This record gives sequence, structure tokens and C-alpha cells, in this order.
Amino acid sequence: MRARLLPHPLLTVLVTLVFILLMNAVTPGVVVLGLVLGIAIPLVTAPFWPGRPRLKAPLAIAEYAGLVLWDIVVSNIEVARLILFRRGDSLRTHYVAVPLDLSTPEAIAMLAGTITMTPGTVSADLSADGKALLVHCLETADPQATVAAIKARYERRLKRIFE
Repeated sequence: MRARLLPHPLLTVLVTLVFILLMNAVTPGVVVLGLVLGIAIPLVTAPFWPGRPRLKAPLAIAEYAGLVLWDIVVSNIEVARLILFRRGDSLRTHYVAVPLDLSTPEAIAMLAGTITMTPGTVSADLSADGKALLVHCLETADPQATVAAIKARYERRLKRIFE
């Protein structure tokens, strides 16, 4: 019964709080209207929400987040060095196709997002069958080594988390 009335309880709380903050007043009317919206919006949108992803190793998410944050900092420094001290025509840019062992959409989206958040690389496209990710690299001397690094550094960990 509760799952039917509140399909996404955290979303209900979030919508209510955001509404109260947007109204910039805590009056009974604002709280009631916020609760009505907080209950109504998840109820109306519930059919459009996919099933929740199953996490096989939830504690590994913290390790993955730390790794990604570290890689973002290091990549920022490397890209700044490339921009400041190298001429544009000397950069070795490449598109590389990363074959995917991941099968869940959440894991593939997380990998594509991680690649895009890391400076110097951008996820450009996903193949129609979801088996390969096209990645543009700002600077890479060995495209195959870049593919191997993406698979070893990110995909392996995401496979452990999601599959």
C-alpha cells in the first residue's frame, strides 16, 4: 500500500523541500501544497521510471568515485599542460572504439559519463547494439593502450558494481 501511495519516498521529500525553499516561506499552506506536489508528482511519473538498478557491490562505489575524482584532477593538469605548452597541430587526437563487456544500461551510462567528465576525453557515441563506445581522445600516442586503460581502470570496476 505504501509503495503505491509513495512510489519514490525520497523524491516526495525532495519535491516538498524544494517547493518550500522556492516559496521562501514556511506556512501551513505552503507545507500542505508542497506535500500535495511531493506526493502527486511521483505518482504521475511512476510509470515512466525504469526499474531500479541492482548494485552487486555498493561499497565499491566509494572506491570508484575516489578513483574518478583523482583521474579528473590529474587529467585537468595534463590538459592544461597540453593547452599551454603544445601547439594544436602537434596533438595526436584519435577516435577510439571501446568494446564493451558491460550489459546494463546504468553501467554503460556511468562509463560514458566518467569518460566525458575526465578532461581530454569525450564519449561521442554508443553503437546501436550497445556493444561499443566511441571515445574522442585529445592526446593519445597509442589508441589501443587507451582502450585497454579504459577497460581496466573503469569498466572492470563498473562490472563489479553493477553486474
